[in-house]
Parts: sequence; C-alpha cells; structure tokens
Amino acid sequence: MLKYLTLGAVAATALWLTRPTLPKNQSNAPLAPNAALESPENNYKTYCASCHGEKVEMFVDRQWKHGNKKEDLIKSISKGYTENGMPSWSAALSPKDIEAMADLILATIEKGEVYRFSEKPKSNIFSAEGMTVKLDTVVKGVPCPWGMTFLPDGGMIVTNRDGEVYRVDKNRKKTKLAGVPAVIAEGQGGMLDVELHPKFAENNFIYLSYSIGKTENGEKLSSTAVMRAKLDGNQLTDQKVIFEALPYLKTRHHYGSRLEFDKNGYLFVSVGDRGQHGPKLPQSVENSCGKIHRINDDGSIPADNPFANKGKAVASIYSYGHRNPQGMVMNPTTGDIWEHEHGPRGGDELNRIQKATNYGWPVISYGINYDGSVLTPLTAQDGMQQPNHYWIPSIGPSGMTFITGDKYPAWKGNLLVGSLRFQYLNRCKLENGKVVKEEILLQNIGRLRSVEMGRDGYIYVGVEGKEGYVFRLLPM
Repeated sequence: MLKYLTLGAVAATALWLTRPTLPKNQSNAPLAPNAALESPENNYKTYCASCHGEKVEMFVDRQWKHGNKKEDLIKSISKGYTENGMPSWSAALSPKDIEAMADLILATIEKGEVYRFSEKPKSNIFSAEGMTVKLDTVVKGVPCPWGMTFLPDGGMIVTNRDGEVYRVDKNRKKTKLAGVPAVIAEGQGGMLDVELHPKFAENNFIYLSYSIGKTENGEKLSSTAVMRAKLDGNQLTDQKVIFEALPYLKTRHHYGSRLEFDKNGYLFVSVGDRGQHGPKLPQSVENSCGKIHRINDDGSIPADNPFANKGKAVASIYSYGHRNPQGMVMNPTTGDIWEHEHGPRGGDELNRIQKATNYGWPVISYGINYDGSVLTPLTAQDGMQQPNHYWIPSIGPSGMTFITGDKYPAWKGNLLVGSLRFQYLNRCKLENGKVVKEEILLQNIGRLRSVEMGRDGYIYVGVEGKEGYVFRLLPM
C-alpha cells in the first residue's frame, strides 16, 4: 500500500493487478465507507500485504518520499499516488480505518528505532539478560573476518575476504599464510570460510571456501569453490580443489560459502543463487546454485546423497531452493545442520536442513524486492519447506553458532546469529526447534560477520571495519 512512499520508487503497477482478494462473503467492489474490518492489522493483511510484504514491520527501516508524519500517511492512504501505482483507498476504507492504519504504521516505525543504532558503544562491557560480557580483543587488522576456526594448540585461523588467511598463535601473534588459493575479491566474493578436518590433529587438513575465477570467451566468470590443503606451520601444502559450484557466472554476489562438518564426518557446503532471482537455478537440481551440498572429506559423493545417480542432477546436492546462505552450524545436541540465509527485502530465514527438501526460493518468500515491488505473492506452497524462523525487516544474517559449555549458563543451548545490517549479535532461544525469544547483544558493535564457539568454551565474534577485529566474549 505504501510502497511508493519510499525513495526507491519503481515504475507504475496497475491497480487491478495488485488488488487483493477480499475476505469471504465480500465482493471485489470497493467497500462502502465505515464497512470496516475488525482491526488495522486485518486491513493491512487484506489491502496492503500483497504489495508490501506479509508484515507491517516491512516499514520500520524505510525512508519516506512523501513524509512519515500521521497527516502524511493519511493523505497517502486516502488519495494515493496512482501515477506510481499507489492506489487511493478512500473508497474501500473509512476515515476511521485510515487513521487507525496510519497509527499502526507510526507505532511500527517507533518500534523500529531499535534497528537504528546512532550511538557507538561507550565501553567494551555489555549487559544483557542473565549475563554481562566484556570484549577481549584477540585479533586486529582483518577488515573482513569472514571465517574463523580454532587450532588444537590454542591458536586460530582467520580469513579476510580480501584474499588473506592468517594464523594467530596462542600469544595472539598474527601471521599471513602462504599457499592460499587466488580469489576473485570483488563484490561479495573473496576468501570466505575456513574449517578444520574433524581429525585435524592426525592429518592437518584444512578447508577453505572462496570465489574462484576463470575466463571464457574473453569474459571473467566466477563460482564458489572449496580447497583442501595441509597446514604446515605458516603455509598450506598439498592443495586440492574438492568442490566447484557449476555453472560459473559473471555475477559477483550470493556465493553462500559456509562450511560445516557433521558428526558423521560429512562436509556441508552452502552455495547461493548467485543473484539469479528466477527459479531456473535454485529450483533445479541440475545445477549447484542455491543449494546446500554434502560431500565426503575428499570431495567424493556420499552414496546416500538424495540426488546421487539421478540422471542430470548434481550428485552433491542435499537440499535446494536457497537464496544466499551465510550461516551454517551443526546443533551439537541433535546433530542436525542449521542454516540461515539472506532474504531479499525482509524474509531472512533460519532453517533446519533436511535431506532432499525444497526450501522454496524464489517461488515462496516472506520478503519483497529491494525496489519495493512484489517478488512473489506466495509465502507457502505444497512441497516447499517453511522456515523455522524468519526476520522482517532483514537483519542481514552472517555467521552462526550454538552456545555450549558452562561459561554462559543463562544462554546455554541458545543460537547466536550475527547481523551485518543492524550491527549486533542476535541471541535466539529455541524450544522444539522454534525461536521463542530473541535478544539483541553487543548493540551497534559493527557489521558482525562471523560467530564461533572456541575450543576454550568462549564465544568469538568477527566484526568488519577499517581495522577489523575478532573479539572474545568474557563473562563477568
């Protein structure tokens, strides 16, 4: 309904193409004034959701072309901006209904102030429900700490999206590794995630995901790749590319690229849709894009993969219909793999990954296009899995871990998700696989790229910036 109040207005949309279906027993003719539905929330679902997304929370982070004061909203709803596709609703809604709708939007905008962090933290101590933590600087000078993992000797490995991989010893001395693969460090691409083999202490195998490039017919293309190598001091040896997502494409975003071993030693690899919003890539199992893949530690295909030996299907696919998965972790209690992915504008998803399951992108989505236009009118469809949880507005999730051990007793078993867009750490309390409560931690710390539980039982977070940091969260 208010799509064209935003700065990113797009071309006109015909009123009758976007007109919602009215509730049962009502015609599609305009309602007489004062023929109100029972609440502004219902009015929103009936008249507005088809253009603006399922929840009125889609408005909380918008900039307003025609003003966001109450009188501005009433004017927009009543008179519309038909040249831009925003219809007048004065024939369908009474003045009282329109005023109530304006109040609902204003209340939502006010609630959305939590997402506008104008003040930087004044100290490195943060209080939250049941815990107070202090930020301990472990690594500095990694502008985009995309991935991290922890070594048995007390050190860690940290990747920088620009293309570097660093070994940090237990005394916090940072050394750049030699022998890392060349990357396409453009757009969202570069050096991405890192993971150790479950038996690293025996074989020294380390895994890197990154955007790999090649040239065809004079055009530079890229894809998501995974390399296995041996960590020998401060260099990588015996490098072998064990996974490449096909096809290579000219886009430079939505690589996905998280890595996670499960309890059986299978390596899961997330691959984004590469910015191809049509169903051709993520909905087809004949390509690698928009998928969660499962491979053996050497890149070979597990015999029980759902699409192994299935004609033209890509044998490594485990699930499909994903957009851009930038968080993936095994639940240490159940052994399930959990994933989160960026929605378009709204509709970031949290999913428990199930074998051979279609997660629906882009046929179903709780988000809309970045320009405010409708991407899909569907949020559910038979044969497509609903998310365990979704975020409106988009938080821009990246990195994820389950809290284990006894150092954070009030948060034990909770799920932590980094927010790039709103610059915080999101704590999710789960019951029966559903998020029942959320809390914002480390408010306005910066674009939070990576989240991990260390071998020492502490939470570590990677924060983007000119300097770039990895912090350890010390309970107080």
